[in-house]
Amino acid sequence: MNLKKNWNKKFGKSEIITKANSTCKKVEMDMLRLAPGDKKSYREVNKEYALVILRGKCTVEGEGFSFKDAGRRMDVFEGAATCIYVPANTPFTVEGVTEVEIAVCKSPSEAAYKPAIVNPEDVVIKNLGKPGWEREAHFILDERVDSTMLYIGEAFVKGGQWASYPPHKHDDDNMPKEAETEEIYYYEFKRPEGFGIQKVYTMEGDIDETYTVKTGDLVEIPRGYHPFHTAPGYDNYYLWIMAGADRGFYMTTDEDHLWLTK
Repeated sequence: MNLKKNWNKKFGKSEIITKANSTCKKVEMDMLRLAPGDKKSYREVNKEYALVILRGKCTVEGEGFSFKDAGRRMDVFEGAATCIYVPANTPFTVEGVTEVEIAVCKSPSEAAYKPAIVNPEDVVIKNLGKPGWEREAHFILDERVDSTMLYIGEAFVKGGQWASYPPHKHDDDNMPKEAETEEIYYYEFKRPEGFGIQKVYTMEGDIDETYTVKTGDLVEIPRGYHPFHTAPGYDNYYLWIMAGADRGFYMTTDEDHLWLTK
């Protein structure tokens, strides 16, 4: 089993995680890199989209909506993101205003929700964790925006810290304690030589994967616990995309490590 993928940051659309190459069934992910004036159009059936602008500016337009010059940061470490939600069965086009990089997140949907933009000032920022596993968490596409499955945020982790820790999972339909939710992580590091370690494992042992991750890497999390550690000296950013019918942080902690939450 290989849950790790990579984006080489080439220009154009890169289909990184698809139903054909992934263990995930509720979430897919493209990466876009466009030069100024370049365009990409989407017209897929029964899918909703969230476009998280990693860096640069773009215009996103479809029938009845236009979000012009969206995006304010030129680097993921410069602050909060801009995100555009496009509902199912709504063709749209993305055009680069500056050079722009975008994570295009997709999930099954037939709902006719309204297109929406989440600007940086709308992002909810929280400091989470304890010494050794502290992070700055950004909640971007959350309960405030109507969506069928997508629930998205970012994390900023200082070198030497753990995140998604103590290990937790969200793969059992046991609401309101735990939701059945898939997830994808996309990573960048403040220094080009930066790296981290991503673990994905189940209590049953049928999944037990450990990956070295660098800028441009992605790891899909169809189920299981998924703690992450960034190497000392290397500040980390990761985008997390959760997809499931019950949107939100409904998760349980690995019982072996539950004492850490006390």
